[in-house]
Amino acid sequence: MRRVITGHNDKGKSIVWYDGPPVEFEGLYEMWMTDQIPANNTYTGDAAERIARLEPPPKGSILLFFKLQPEDLTLSREERERRAATGFAAMDASHCRIDMSRHPRMHQTRTVDYVVLLEGEVTLLLDEVEVDLKPFDVVIQRGTNHVWINKGSQPALLAVVLIDAKPVHEVKSNM
Repeated sequence: MRRVITGHNDKGKSIVWYDGPPVEFEGLYEMWMTDQIPANNTYTGDAAERIARLEPPPKGSILLFFKLQPEDLTLSREERERRAATGFAAMDASHCRIDMSRHPRMHQTRTVDYVVLLEGEVTLLLDEVEVDLKPFDVVIQRGTNHVWINKGSQPALLAVVLIDAKPVHEVKSNM
């Protein structure tokens, strides 16, 4: 994977500020993060290095690629739960684990997510339904309890944009 990040030189002319690999953290390839709307296009650091979280900051967004390995059904429920708890804690997201009765990695974020499956086959598991996805299927994930499951034999690759949103229990209107 490659990121090409543009910027401006001292004369205000457009340049390539960075050309290279993304920041990688346990199957997440972090591309960029914003921490305000409107975004600050004068920031001179690598915003992807600031992520290391599942959710964006308030009024922010995250762009990442997510490599999902095939589900390891040889592991016990207890081991899958231990690994899920450790992974969510590492992303400061333990609070996102609300109801894991269907799967140990089920979680609910305060985001609206634009998800595109690029490679492989993935199942989106929700509280009461599951949806099988194929490459170039798009999911608009709106703060629901969910998990992505790879039932195949090859890794799957998803592109995801997470945008800060009000938690579902705080929303009073339809929009």
